[in-house]
Amino acid sequence: MTGKSKPLCLTQGDPSGIGPDITLALYAAMRAGEVATEPFFLLADPDFLRRRAKILLIDVEIIETTPEQAGAAFLAGLPVAALRAQVAGAPGRPDQGDALATIEAISSAVELVAHGRASAVVTNPIAKSVLYQAGFTHPGHTEFLGELAARHFGGVSRPVMLLWSSELAVVPATIHVPLARVPSLLNADDLVEIGGVVAEAFMRDFGVSAPRLVFAGLNPHAGENGAIGREDIEIVAPAVARLAARGIDARGPFSADTLFHAEARKIYDVAICMYHDQALIPIKTLAFDSGVNVTLGLPFIRTSPDHGTAFDLAGTGRASAKSLAEALSLAGRMARVRT
Repeated sequence: MTGKSKPLCLTQGDPSGIGPDITLALYAAMRAGEVATEPFFLLADPDFLRRRAKILLIDVEIIETTPEQAGAAFLAGLPVAALRAQVAGAPGRPDQGDALATIEAISSAVELVAHGRASAVVTNPIAKSVLYQAGFTHPGHTEFLGELAARHFGGVSRPVMLLWSSELAVVPATIHVPLARVPSLLNADDLVEIGGVVAEAFMRDFGVSAPRLVFAGLNPHAGENGAIGREDIEIVAPAVARLAARGIDARGPFSADTLFHAEARKIYDVAICMYHDQALIPIKTLAFDSGVNVTLGLPFIRTSPDHGTAFDLAGTGRASAKSLAEALSLAGRMARVRT
């Protein structure tokens, strides 16, 4: 099997959330000819998946397989590589006892890609609070993937979160931290490192020969020349200048309130924002059901739906699989570009 034909490896996510639901729904829609999707196999407990399919009234054949056999099995049934850990996975009722299977799926996915048995990792949503109860010490998926990259590929990775859609791509420079801490966490060195990772990834994985980066200002009107805070003058602008000196098309800081309308989006490929909501509000407004979470800066490709576990929708059949479909599609495209 060539690098281009290796299937994607999809994790089950939190089994009590909508990850299993949207996986089953997407595969059923593909078999019905309603959507096209990249070939993938799922890391999951097959018996649990059959139980969830019965709850959802989805008639899908679950085929237990190896990654190498998944491509051939894909059109006959949903290929599942069995986890060692079994799960309860009651819809909408997260169980600390299922955390080990969730962690195993992520670890196994990276290991399979490292050994050339899959082309990319696509992760279904997890609930960090459930994992914390089981002793998980990482802030989230991104940081855990960075550790796994070092374990299986060696070296040091600089994971960077990208939220991508066909309408807009954004990177939050700081992520899950209180807004009050953002100014003290920003520094020019980090912004330069993030900008470098983003530019390299857009060339290597998105096929953009000369990526155009813009930086949003931290303060209203990008600080109004220092009248509304000096961070944009003292931190953001110097970082942009250093990136430009390296030959990267980086501009800013720009006022965030005028950076995301249709005309403004034509001048850049990705916007680097200073904090979580500055990045996520515009992309979730423009592409709520179709955004994709991508981890840049890793030695392997990783994408994920841009939504959470939605425990309230689990088992109801109402969860949309559109973001998962986009995550699989983007992972496949990135794998072909990187190959």
